[in-house]
Amino acid sequence: MKWIIYEFYGPLTATLLDMNRRQFTASAIAVSTLATPLAALAQMHRDSLTLGMTLEPPGLDPTSGAASAIAEVVQDNIFETLVKIGPDGNVSPMLAERWEVAPDLRGYTFHLRPGVRFANGEPFNAAAVRFSFERAAAADSANKDKRNFTAIQTLETPDEHTVRLTIKSPDPNFLFYLGQATAAMVEPKSAATNATQPVGTGPYALERWVRGAGITLAASPSYRDAGAIGIKRAQFRFITDPAAQMAALLSGGVQVFTRVTSRGLARFRGDPELQVIISGSRAKTVLAINNARKPLTDVRVRRAICAAIDRKAIITAAADGLGVPIGSHYVPGMPGYVDTTGINTYDPARARALLKEAGIGPLTLSLVLPAAPYARQAGEVVIAELAQIGITARARNVEWAEWMANVYGGAHDYDLTIISHVEPFDLGNFAKPDYYWGYHSPAFNALYDQILHTADIVTRNRLLADAQKLLAQDAVLAWLYQPQWVTAARKEIAGLWPDMPIFVNDLAALKWT
Repeated sequence: MKWIIYEFYGPLTATLLDMNRRQFTASAIAVSTLATPLAALAQMHRDSLTLGMTLEPPGLDPTSGAASAIAEVVQDNIFETLVKIGPDGNVSPMLAERWEVAPDLRGYTFHLRPGVRFANGEPFNAAAVRFSFERAAAADSANKDKRNFTAIQTLETPDEHTVRLTIKSPDPNFLFYLGQATAAMVEPKSAATNATQPVGTGPYALERWVRGAGITLAASPSYRDAGAIGIKRAQFRFITDPAAQMAALLSGGVQVFTRVTSRGLARFRGDPELQVIISGSRAKTVLAINNARKPLTDVRVRRAICAAIDRKAIITAAADGLGVPIGSHYVPGMPGYVDTTGINTYDPARARALLKEAGIGPLTLSLVLPAAPYARQAGEVVIAELAQIGITARARNVEWAEWMANVYGGAHDYDLTIISHVEPFDLGNFAKPDYYWGYHSPAFNALYDQILHTADIVTRNRLLADAQKLLAQDAVLAWLYQPQWVTAARKEIAGLWPDMPIFVNDLAALKWT
């Protein structure tokens, strides 16, 4: 064990001196103490891997938790879905070998892969699909995409390998929804304990979880194609501090870090041992506004906040320039996208005029910042920019679990917060009466209902554009940018996704070369 720690400290010290920007922080020390024999084994045996993640998942059941970090660990690894979403955003067979779609985009017939079993030995079949979908749609369901399952009108299982369903309204994105982690297939007997003891049909099983440190997955010997799995054991290590992320990668203690701090981009590119991938995304980084709290209930105040924000300055501070400005809850490249950045432009003078018109003098608001580098870095700029229009934003740094419990859930205890929404198709959140930003608009609800009931692509895209414009005009949020993610990894690792339409660490696709 001593020689492993020594190997870690040597390059770490040189790295931190070379960075010349940060001192040896407590976080970096914490990373060094997390060094385990796994890092060395990865180098020797080439069948193990250590991956870095910024945030730790609060649980491991993607069907009952909203944190994207859950899917980063379990999707395609422990849990599988009927269809698989690839890095290009297209769907391909997974637990369904093939399927047919009715011309009206309402009827779907799935033919299931035979011989598949869950890790506990129970068979995967049409009954498991029925259970998974009905559980997700149930009245007490905590599934964040519950709407996708309550949209199912009929579900038939004529035999153990066939599932027929119809949805209430045509939706060209329905297959994509079924490839997201919230549509994971769960085994009825184990579903209640999946948050801590997940049981799926995937190539990996949970070996251990040390809270606050890491999660280890091991290849499942009962997996249907176990011989094709190159990575036999993978450890996910949780490192929030940007300096510690860089140190872990540059020292070799972490071999893959997806969505790593962009502040290390130049250093990573200059290291001959590393490869760097800049990935496109469908995420939206936003300054969320609690529309249910006065005076934020006044659209003039929300528009003033939007006008105070210089998106380019935020992108520079939070993402080192790796982002595309957006003005509504859609990103370039998506069907129906329109550029709405001109609706709420950066204009501090207009912002002050709007506050005066609303009768707002000096105003103090809470700004809750989760433990993600982009949020903390963007928060500094937001505070300075709001101060220029007479708004004092008092930052409150919280850990991820607290943000999930008290901002996203619970009493929605915040005025402003900075967060990235990573779901590709999530306009429906604005029609949810209890969603955390407290937006209620009959006009938007009617428009979204039209979108759901429109099969014609041209008409649907026009309605999507109208929805984006309405949200921007209502200044529901202060939209900031579409992120571009940085993945840094050892050069010998193949199979990394070039783009990330969803957050997945597809371990079975990885191998040492």
